[in-house]
Amino acid sequence: MSKPKSPWGPSHRAYKLFWQFVWGFFCHLTPKPFNPWRLFVLQCFGCRISGSPFVHQTAKIENPKNLEIEDKACIGANAVIYSLDKICIGKNSIVAQESYLCSGTHEFESGKFDLITKPIVIEENVFVGARAFILPGITLGKHSIVGACSVVTKSVDPGKKVAGNPAKSIA
Repeated sequence: MSKPKSPWGPSHRAYKLFWQFVWGFFCHLTPKPFNPWRLFVLQCFGCRISGSPFVHQTAKIENPKNLEIEDKACIGANAVIYSLDKICIGKNSIVAQESYLCSGTHEFESGKFDLITKPIVIEENVFVGARAFILPGITLGKHSIVGACSVVTKSVDPGKKVAGNPAKSIA
């Protein structure tokens, strides 16, 4: 069986390596009040930031170029932002600790396992509970709530509350 070809070219690999070094060395150990510094570093790597969001120093961000964070949004401790495609986190939204936003998967039907990416949109005033997992292509509507440890496999309408695995409406 032949080795699958990476969808990432040498320049992207160099960018990713440099990003991981900079975040790990200059941001990961900074105290919480150094948030403006972390936002500056994210912007230097292509993250689109509006207003004053908060990004915890232990957050893991795969590709800042594909991340957009709006005013007063929050990315919690050890949250994983696996941004192989665009991920937008709207105004006043919270991605709690250890949540996982995953914008990439693989095509399993053919057996080739080619990479498939789809954006994730978290609209304004959304709460994503601790250890929730958000799959590629999901939109979380305004004022929606995702319960802790939930696996979101379908988009959530505005104002809805979902929980479980797979996440189902609870209100």
